[in-house]
Amino acid sequence: MGIDKESDIAANLQIGPTSLGMVRLYIEGEGIELPLDFDPDEAEEIAEEIRAAAARARTITKKGAGKKG
Repeated sequence: MGIDKESDIAANLQIGPTSLGMVRLYIEGEGIELPLDFDPDEAEEIAEEIRAAAARARTITKKGAGKKG
């Protein structure tokens, strides 16, 4: 599955600090529990990537809004 393919998989995402000073992304879905730990610097880099992707997604949405179907 690629990043731009739709999926019917549903999952919950929790984000928070751990007792060891890491940032944890905890993904839970049907039959899977996936804890992903990152040091604070890595977590900030991920946050920047998420913000950049959101900004790019907004431009795609705005470009598509002007099209008629």
